[in-house]
Amino acid sequence: MKRLFILIAAVIVPMLAAAQAQINTKKVKIADFTEKTTKIVLTGNDFYDLKLRKEITAGWTLSPYEFCTLEEFNFLSTSDNYYFLLTVDGQFKKENGPGITFLTLVKGGSAASGGISKMLEIVSLPIASVEDPSGREFVFMPAFIDIIQEYTEASMSRDVNGYLGLMSNTASFAENPNMQLVFADCDLAPDVDRPFRDLNFDSDMCVVDEDDADEKMAAGTPETVVSYVVAPTEPTNGSYCYKMLIHPETHRLYYFRKHKISKKYGTGFLQEDILRLNKQRGR
Repeated sequence: MKRLFILIAAVIVPMLAAAQAQINTKKVKIADFTEKTTKIVLTGNDFYDLKLRKEITAGWTLSPYEFCTLEEFNFLSTSDNYYFLLTVDGQFKKENGPGITFLTLVKGGSAASGGISKMLEIVSLPIASVEDPSGREFVFMPAFIDIIQEYTEASMSRDVNGYLGLMSNTASFAENPNMQLVFADCDLAPDVDRPFRDLNFDSDMCVVDEDDADEKMAAGTPETVVSYVVAPTEPTNGSYCYKMLIHPETHRLYYFRKHKISKKYGTGFLQEDILRLNKQRGR
């Protein structure tokens, strides 16, 4: 009998442990996302809030939503009846101050009493420099809204998506190897100079000025991806640069990487990004 009890326990204990692990996964924690209301937190900046309202109204489809003020967020944040989409200024550990603005989706709950950083984060998407936003974030805002929703949906379906971040949820160039890659000239790092481009850019890669790149984005140009780079205006020790390629028509994210800014690695797409893209495209 004692032997039988030990055998039964040996089977039950791992099952209980597995069940506990499943309960604690991010996928399970956000399984109610589509059923709960997402509070879109307004910043108090009338111009920004007007654009955010417009794009949320036009493009938010994954859950019920309501707009709220920062004061209402502070009051409601500890309730697990809500999710919150906030515009926050992020600061990395070694930075002197916040350098990048993020659109951040978090779940309400008791952890919020310790601040936003303690809340369950679903996704944070860098959208602009804190000190001197270029204004391009308004052109790309419809895509940002869709990227956040797509990543959230992917995280609800597979745990690995929720833990690996946006880099794990990019579309493949294999679907369309002849996609036109459009880089705004301001989005290329200094090391991607003319000699490097002459050797490594092909007929499906072009560099245009910022306005032309934004026009392609705003027009929903098909069979194209457009560059978007986010970095602090004045990078300090510990600052990061984020690089994205976004499809203007589908708003799919095709490329997402970051690097630490240094004397060697400036702001924008680096040589290594271009070489990686060529490899992904089979070139």
